[in-house]
Formats: sequence, C-alpha cells, structure tokens
Amino acid sequence: MGAAPQLADSAVATPLAAHLQPDALTAYRGALTAATFSGASPELAALTASAGIYDLGYLSFLKITGADRIRWLNGMVTNTVQSLEDHHSNYSFLLNAQGRILGDATIYLLPDHLLFQTDRAQTARLAAHLDHYIIMDEVELHELDASTTVLGVAGPRAPELLRNLGLPVPDEYAFTSIQLNGVEITIAHSYSPLVPRFELWLSVDALPSIWSAVTNAGAVSCGTTALESLRIMSGIPLYGVDIQERHLAQETGQARALNFNKGCYLGQEIVERIRSRATIHRILWQFSLSGDTPAVQPGQTLPLNAEQAERNPIGELSSIARIELPAFTGTVALGFIRTEVLERKLPITYSGGAATPLDAPPQITQD
Repeated sequence: MGAAPQLADSAVATPLAAHLQPDALTAYRGALTAATFSGASPELAALTASAGIYDLGYLSFLKITGADRIRWLNGMVTNTVQSLEDHHSNYSFLLNAQGRILGDATIYLLPDHLLFQTDRAQTARLAAHLDHYIIMDEVELHELDASTTVLGVAGPRAPELLRNLGLPVPDEYAFTSIQLNGVEITIAHSYSPLVPRFELWLSVDALPSIWSAVTNAGAVSCGTTALESLRIMSGIPLYGVDIQERHLAQETGQARALNFNKGCYLGQEIVERIRSRATIHRILWQFSLSGDTPAVQPGQTLPLNAEQAERNPIGELSSIARIELPAFTGTVALGFIRTEVLERKLPITYSGGAATPLDAPPQITQD
C-alpha cells in the first residue's frame, strides 16, 4: 500500500521570490512569484532573441518508489511509462473513468524511482487521486521537500549560454546531473516549439550562486508576464486556464500527451473510442486577433461569435497575449472552437474584433 504524501501549503512565495524580495508578487500556478523584473517587453525580447532565466519554483515533484511503480503509473496516465528510456521524460494527462482530464504532469524516469512533476495548483488534488488507486501495489508517493527548487532558462542562445558555463545540453526530453560551481544540479531539456527551454533543479541553498552565475553569463531575469506571452505564442495550453476537467484528451490537440500502444489505463476506453471514430466536436486552437485586445482573467473565457449567438457561442478564448517584438507584432490567443467552424472556414468574431485560426505558431525570432 502507498503512503499518502504530506503536502505543503501552496499559497506561499517560491524560494527564489523569497530570496530576491521583488517589489510585488503575483499568484501563478499555485505559488507567489515575480511578475516582472525589468519590464515584460524587454524580458520577452530576451526569451525570443537571446536567453532569459526565470523562476519555476511553483513546480512540485512527487517521488514514486516501489517495485510496482512503473506498471502502476503506466495504468494511471495517458502516455507511456513502461517504454520511457532512463533519464528521459514525457508529458501526460490524468483522466477520470469518463475520460475527462483531471490534470497534467511530466514524468521523469530514473533507475530506482520516478518523478511526477506538476504545479502546486494541482499537487494536492493529483496526489490524492494517485494515492486512491494504490490498492495492492508496492508503490509509495513522497513529495520532495522544500529544500529543492527549479529555475528555467530559455531562448535561442540558451544552449550556448549553458555550454559557456561548462554545462551539457541534453537532447529534448532528456535530463542529466552535473556540478556547477561545486553545486549539484540536474539539467532537463523541456518541450518548447519556438525556442530551446531548459530546467535547472537545485537545492534552495544554492539559488543565489546559480542565479548569479547564469545572469552573469548573459541571461536576462524574466517574470511570469513574459513567460505567459511566450507560452501563448508557443501554443502550449495551461491546465486550469485553457484546459479544464470538462475537456477530453483529443480535444486539447496535445498529441504529445497520448500513446496508443501502451496498454490499459484509467479513462482509456473513452480515448480509444474517440480515436476509432475519429470524431471530436471541439478542439483547442491558436488564433491571431485583429481589433481590441481583451483582458481575460485566469479561469475566465471570452465567447467567440457572442454577438450572433449569445446562447450558443461557437467557441471561447481562454489565454490572450499582446506581442510587440521586432520580428512579430500582434495579438495571439488560445481557445476552444467547434471543429465544423474550422472545417468550413467560417468567420470567427469576438466582442471587439475578429479571430483568425493559425496553422502554426507565429515566427517570433529574426533570421
């Protein structure tokens, strides 16, 4: 039987925010951190043209041990665990029996344990869900304590910056451990369709020295405002904002979270039924907006074609970012849209403008 992990209060400042003590903190993914350092525009410019460093202290890890850990977790998530290579990771959804999405996570395979990474807004709920399904399995869940935290480094020059620091650059989805200035860190190469992105896992005590080393090497300090703009431009949805429990896996368009050859898992019947019928009625999409740039608060949505169909909108926008870069100026958004609207190329409007579906993320870096 598994032991339920003891989870810390999530509504606290991240270790980095506590160290830097910025003028203002913002709530983001279950923790408090800095929204900006030097301003959202120059920070986004760094993330898209050079390299930026940022706080990922809102991430949390469950360490999964026990002889049955791989088989058991493989039956709990939508992606494969059994076929993961050592020191590699993949992205997964967790579903309920009706195929609805309960949350998301990145899973890392090490020789003697697994790491289940999500954000602090989801940790307690997903840990309880996982623990509920440890029946006769030799599996234990443990939350990593507050002595560990995570920094992020992203941008076209991020690999060069890491190499200049004497650090390896793992392949995408791979991770490795090494020392920097006498500090043990783990470098993970994360999914990112627009610019290279890396995570640095390290002890809280080492935060000041590692943050200084990376910024002295040329990385610009970045806050959550710039990170959100990069996320939306990259077309990466956020659980609790763009994806909710009412959604089905294939509706999100995140094929990277699904594996159709892995065997049984909770909610698989619905996923397989949708695949065999090749039918979904709505899908998450990226849009370019022309007109007003509306403000959408996290967890709220803006109806599409609301003026013509107030009672039955054709979709909704959930994340919106105004971008002003040398290579791209415009407003991009994420949201769900009826598939028939895309197929028939029908006009899409919102209160204040029009939305154009994008086939690929905008080009944001200069050649």
